[in-house]
Amino acid sequence: MFAPPMQQRHPVRRLAQLLLATSMALALAACGGDDDDVTEVPGQPETPETPQISSASAELALLATTDLHANVLGYDYFKLAEDPSYGFDRTATLIRTVREEFANTLLVDNGDTIQGTALADYEALVAPLPCGQQLSIYKAMAELQYDVGTLGNHEFNYGLPFLNQVLGGGLEVDGVDAGQRCAGAGFPMALANVSSVKTGKPLIAPYVIVERDITAVQDDGQSVTLPIKIGFVGLTTPGIMNWDKRYLDGKVTVQDGLEAAQQYVPEVRAQGADLVFVLLHGGMSDGSYNAGSENPGWHIAREVDGIDGLVMGHQHNSFPDRSSNPQYAYEGVDHAAGTVHGVPAVMPSSWGKALGVMAYSLQWDGQQWRVDDARTEVELRTILTGQDAGGANQYVQPDAAVSASVQTQHEATIEYVKTPIGTTDFRMSTLFADVGDPGAIQLVNQAQQDYVSRYVSENLPEHAGVPVLSISAPFKAGYQSGQDYTDVAAGPLAIFNAADLYLYPNTVYAVKVNGDELKLWLENAALRFNRIDPASTADQWLIKDVSTGQVPAGESAFAGYNFDMFTSADIQYEIDVTQPTGSRIRNLQYQGLPVVASQSFIVATNNYRAESSARYILGEGKAFDIIFASPDANRDVVINYIKEHPGITRAANGAARSWRFTPVQTAGKVLFKSGRDALAVAQDAGLGQVALDSADDGSSQGRAVYRIDLSQ
Repeated sequence: MFAPPMQQRHPVRRLAQLLLATSMALALAACGGDDDDVTEVPGQPETPETPQISSASAELALLATTDLHANVLGYDYFKLAEDPSYGFDRTATLIRTVREEFANTLLVDNGDTIQGTALADYEALVAPLPCGQQLSIYKAMAELQYDVGTLGNHEFNYGLPFLNQVLGGGLEVDGVDAGQRCAGAGFPMALANVSSVKTGKPLIAPYVIVERDITAVQDDGQSVTLPIKIGFVGLTTPGIMNWDKRYLDGKVTVQDGLEAAQQYVPEVRAQGADLVFVLLHGGMSDGSYNAGSENPGWHIAREVDGIDGLVMGHQHNSFPDRSSNPQYAYEGVDHAAGTVHGVPAVMPSSWGKALGVMAYSLQWDGQQWRVDDARTEVELRTILTGQDAGGANQYVQPDAAVSASVQTQHEATIEYVKTPIGTTDFRMSTLFADVGDPGAIQLVNQAQQDYVSRYVSENLPEHAGVPVLSISAPFKAGYQSGQDYTDVAAGPLAIFNAADLYLYPNTVYAVKVNGDELKLWLENAALRFNRIDPASTADQWLIKDVSTGQVPAGESAFAGYNFDMFTSADIQYEIDVTQPTGSRIRNLQYQGLPVVASQSFIVATNNYRAESSARYILGEGKAFDIIFASPDANRDVVINYIKEHPGITRAANGAARSWRFTPVQTAGKVLFKSGRDALAVAQDAGLGQVALDSADDGSSQGRAVYRIDLSQ
């Protein structure tokens, strides 16, 4: 009945627990994770007397969610329909199941939690919650009693005063009432790499140390309770300073994630933590490291000692990925073991579709806990359980307590998004935006262009006469599934339809560019496409999209939400997919004449693109000339435009094609994937060169395969 020989990794002397005082506040909680048991301790923690047990073993499982994006329920507010393929209500079922399997568990959240649905916007912008009421997502999470969390980039989308309220108050930063005490999240947050300019100190606690009494088994088989201390260091992506600059500039600063991990992981270890976890709201890239990296997980695992587990997110991907063609096929990454440079790691997808589980085997020798690396198990558990006899996906049942906890706000959100604002005589969809249908993009561009043109005319006389253009992208382009497209039916238009046309709570920005910069912008957008060899007789994939397996080995995917396009008769250009990247935009014209470098244009876009994309579009170290940073959300601008022009028609609002593929005859088929049973959408948009190749791509994600004749 003795445990097998242990492979030591990070032993910690229990005597250090008794001797070292904390320099930071420690969050102490009992096993249940109830917020009532969390105490802030400014100095020496009271450490319970350790039982005189010479040897025991225990199992401990860390459970993790990430990128929930306020998807409390499996419900699509844009379609006003239930969708069982995601939702925290089903993740909660997984959590309860795993807790039945392990005597000792902790539950953590990795950020991008409070934004992403109409419910989130309703509670933040439309009918702001009172101080004493929890956000619906936090109220739902309270049903599962989370232990610790961190903040993602989207936690900052609604501004610092709102963040202060929903976290319960205490943010010492300009423009915020730090003395406000509100309902809060219900569990402590850790964030090590964001500091207040006002105080020069971390905006919130850089780490949290949780103290638990866990159930262990002595060598004689008797059960015993022993204490353990577990530290959590939180990190977010430095991109917040670009993406939400209007809220954060001059108020907070951001430290590089790797640098912050190198600073705080040893400090947490020195505070007596037996296990140390990094909650990284970022993913992985194995390229050369640059300070401020958005996805530093691979580098952190390689370069920072003392990490027992790494929770990742932000990229909405899955790790470990035990498919036949896994993502993150990097040196040092072991999908079978679920480790990155030997460190157990998880990235549990997004929207509540999966739960990360890291199960540890621990050994107590009378003074310290040791981790048996050989018996550590890492997995993702998904809400997908299989398929029925007809091939339809089946999912775990939703948790009734979670569903009930948010029902009132859920119903209020539905009533809000049903508010009528206009009508449309055509189906506005992004199902074929990748191959030229402007049906769901043009209206957004028209609204942005109208808004910026008015502002320039009334407030910026120095830019009078400079043409105002507008650019946007298909924000929903099939990444999640074959149903993940903007798809607004002909007929009445309501607020939820406008929210479907513009998914994110971005704000309108206007940038001034010259002719060369305009071309670079479009060259960057053309990264969406693979290079096509006209002479090849083999099938070739057109779209460079990792979610559908259309990315050649050694190349990177290019998200649909980055595929910016113009939709105006004034701007015309071709995309030659037979050419290498950087040489694909041909015949770029404005009002029938070639665009030249000396020309100037004002482009209406969004804050994300204007603030953070310049280095990708214009080149490293370059920045856009921002002439207008609006406080108004793009989505609200679209809603107001529809209210002013309630009769939406294809002729006026959905037929202007600025671009086409350069005609080329190919020896083999050129294929792409989109939603099933959608060919009529392409035909109605005049895309006669598109045909159905296979009604089902075999992915069980609701996708079909289409072919395109590039010679037309």
